[in-house]
Amino acid sequence: MAYWYNVNTGAVEQGEETNAKSDMLGPYATEAAARDAIESAHKRSEEWDAEERRFNGDD
Repeated sequence: MAYWYNVNTGAVEQGEETNAKSDMLGPYATEAAARDAIESAHKRSEEWDAEERRFNGDD
């Protein structure tokens, strides 16, 4: 069963009974992973930003 993180409400939703997918991050295999979705997304964004700075020679 898939879990989703609703960015509008901060709630974890499950399966096909979710709000509009445009408001969701996921799917995630576990409820815990969905609950940590925002933190994971921020971490990936920071990593991508650092990689882009290195690529552009800004680091």
